[in-house]
Amino acid sequence: MNKWIGIGRVGTDPEVKTLDSNKMVAKFSFATIERYTQNNERKEETTWHNIVVWGKLAEIAEKWVKKGNQLAIEGKVKTRSWDDKDGHKKYITEIVADSFEMIGPKPEAKPEVKQEPMLPNDPENTTDPDPNNDLPF
Repeated sequence: MNKWIGIGRVGTDPEVKTLDSNKMVAKFSFATIERYTQNNERKEETTWHNIVVWGKLAEIAEKWVKKGNQLAIEGKVKTRSWDDKDGHKKYITEIVADSFEMIGPKPEAKPEVKQEPMLPNDPENTTDPDPNNDLPF
């Protein structure tokens, strides 16, 4: 059985891509912390994981997941390899998430940035607090 479960914090905002097949994928780093006592001294060890989510989960991650969020993630461990531009074999181990749950305070959705074109003679775009001001300057 290949099952991974972790509770931790998101290390980077998700990097989201839509593939040629219109399938969405999101990737982000994730830190889990193990706390233990050794020789009567409290120790803490952080492990960083590469998280990958697909489809609807990627859409949710794009909208709601951001750096610092605390999540509970379930998935499976996958290792893949490729040859870099110099022909050297590279490996990466990732957690392919089957599900995740937000923990802690409810996050706000990432704001959507919309640029509206400004029209030169639009009274809504004036910087003068008094639109009835007849001054030529």
